[in-house]
Amino acid sequence: MEIRIGIVNTGRELSFETAATADEIRGKIAAALEQSSTHLDLADVKGNSYIVPTAHLAYVELGTEESRRVGFVA
Repeated sequence: MEIRIGIVNTGRELSFETAATADEIRGKIAAALEQSSTHLDLADVKGNSYIVPTAHLAYVELGTEESRRVGFVA
């Protein structure tokens, strides 16, 4: 699933693919915001870790969970 995160006062967004489900990501984000955590820790499919400050979150866009098709569809 693709995740796109907008950060306040930053011209570019953070975009990466993750193996987590949309519900898991929503739960992590909601828990971080409700507990007033200073940061949100996410990981992508390659094993990279992203730490995003919760005070500067502009938006989080969750893509579809289905995999991309390769080739031609008849």
